Amino acid sequence: MRQSRAIDVSTGLFVLLGFAAILFLVTQITNREFSLRSDSYRLQAQFENVGGLKAGAPVSMAGVTIGRVESIGYDMDLFKAVATLRIDARYDQIPNDSDASILTAGLLGGQYIGITPGGSDESFKDGDRVEFVQDAIVLENLISKYLFSQAGNKEAAGDDAPAAQE
Repeated sequence: MRQSRAIDVSTGLFVLLGFAAILFLVTQITNREFSLRSDSYRLQAQFENVGGLKAGAPVSMAGVTIGRVESIGYDMDLFKAVATLRIDARYDQIPNDSDASILTAGLLGGQYIGITPGGSDESFKDGDRVEFVQDAIVLENLISKYLFSQAGNKEAAGDDAPAAQE
């Protein structure tokens, strides 16, 4: 009876520690290390494909979070996704010829927008549009392009083989 109670208590503690670990991980994943104050400005960026980018994703420069993706919508006139970026007012000297790319944080990480500064003397203002963008890289598209290019190479090699034998 004593041993059964000890097993029950240790199993309960193990499950409790497991839940505590999951709770800790959830709080770390959803941690918003960057809170937007009222003194911020908005930028618009139009993308052909946003991949898995979501509202609330970080906007960063040189690895420093400078803002968040406020919203993502679709423009029916341009047939493009439009991401609204909310940038902290402390970062008001970003050159207006900078480019925005949708990047992935690690192999399994979420997507975010990385801004690479340009060389212009003028800075972005509230409501400006980022002109230079790079869409998200979609893994399925890369794989299909690779497979189709390999199939095309085999067909081309097959067409050349009989001509070489003659």
